[in-house]
Amino acid sequence: MYLLEFNWNPLTGIDIVGNFKIHFYSLMWVIAFVLGWNIMKRIFLREKVNIEYLDPLFIYTVLATMLGARLGHVIFYQPELFSQDFFSVFLPFRFNPVFEFSGFSGLASHGAAIGIIVAMYLYRKKYKYKSIMWILDRIVITVASGAVFIRIGNFINSEIIGKITDSPLGVRFIQEYYRKEEIVKLTGIQDYKKAYQAVTNNPQFQNLLEAVPYRHAAQLYEAFAYIFVFLILLYFYLKTNKGNQPGFLFGLFLILLWTVRFFVEFVKEAQNPERADWLLNTGQLLSIPFILIGLYFVFFYKQKQTN
Repeated sequence: MYLLEFNWNPLTGIDIVGNFKIHFYSLMWVIAFVLGWNIMKRIFLREKVNIEYLDPLFIYTVLATMLGARLGHVIFYQPELFSQDFFSVFLPFRFNPVFEFSGFSGLASHGAAIGIIVAMYLYRKKYKYKSIMWILDRIVITVASGAVFIRIGNFINSEIIGKITDSPLGVRFIQEYYRKEEIVKLTGIQDYKKAYQAVTNNPQFQNLLEAVPYRHAAQLYEAFAYIFVFLILLYFYLKTNKGNQPGFLFGLFLILLWTVRFFVEFVKEAQNPERADWLLNTGQLLSIPFILIGLYFVFFYKQKQTN
């Protein structure tokens, strides 16, 4: 018996016109950014920082996150896109084999992290009201909150799925198992959305449902853990003096978030099938340097005094 036993077969967005669709995954990104802006606003007000610096910080963060996450995914997991469908690397459209609005898909958190760090450095070069470490120590609180919604978005999209399991936790990802063209062919229902619903709702297609294996809800494991990462950072910022120790919150964020990522990867399917038999997958290998950098900032970093 499965304690978390359900068939995941949701609508992934709202069709507007033609191939244009508002993806719920994209809405999760919007929620993450709006929540982050509000958290950072409260930090600015609490520390009496001129609120005029907030909107430029928001713009830098959004652009760095999206560009870094997209480039990170392509470089780390899908480098063939540079030659096969170059413009899809930078635009929310797929051009090959057919033109399609794809939304914000294929994004890597490691790339987003690198992008944000670079962007905060560039932002600090232009706006010199606080040190780069002050900015990083506070921006990570918002990043941790946003990570929760990004993983929920991944779950909605049935992507970054977990490995097959016979443990008491199991979810059937119907839309990941059957592609649109395949489910239309198997059910004989031309509307792929109705075809997907028939698999879970029509006893006639029980055999198709039973063919879908139960998997770990790795996205939800990660989202749940990130809630605690956010709360821990918030606690140290609000309730201790560690928020005033340059680099501490930034380092703690790197340790906590990437340690979560490292261990959750053990129950995820490899995003690059060619690396599925590696002892550690790409996500874990990329997480280790971030954890080591975090340890440095928590235990060894000393900020130089500047005027």
